[in-house]
Amino acid sequence: MQSAIYLASASPRRKELLMQLGYEFSQFSVDADESQLINESAVDYVERLACLKAQTGVAMGYIDRPVLGSDTVVVIDGEALGKPSDKADFMTTMQRLSGRTHQVLTAIAFANPEGVLSQIIRTDVTFKSLSNDELERYWLTGEPEDKAGGYGIQGLGGRFVTHISGSYFAVVGLPLYECDKLLSEFLSR
Repeated sequence: MQSAIYLASASPRRKELLMQLGYEFSQFSVDADESQLINESAVDYVERLACLKAQTGVAMGYIDRPVLGSDTVVVIDGEALGKPSDKADFMTTMQRLSGRTHQVLTAIAFANPEGVLSQIIRTDVTFKSLSNDELERYWLTGEPEDKAGGYGIQGLGGRFVTHISGSYFAVVGLPLYECDKLLSEFLSR
């Protein structure tokens, strides 16, 4: 085992990814307001949430090892897209992504009582042109309901992706290389 940390996330995907790094870790959920602030850019938004989650873990008393917070947003035309609120929202979102390149921003942050260190990873993802029939079938699988931007690249939504430039793992929710590197930097401060 390498480092021992806390993961401030209930995400099963982040848990699985973190296990690949060989860290000893405990996972817990934080209750944080994830609303985007007025005039807040997508970059500032995703970084603020990752830091907030890590710092909330510290405030909850997880102080004997670094706390990892992470957040992911899908961005098109400068707008951060959240999880679809319903089928109509999903259809609108996916029609915007259809045949275009969008960005996935994942922020990671490590915190302890002495401070926080964060990083943002940007990945460009290109979708094929999508038919309404494909979108209807995808919605019925249930997969899009809890995914930022309405799709999971690691699941059935991966069939829509024609090109990716950046970190695949960041699109899934936790960039492995960058996470390992940031933890080393955090521990050496």
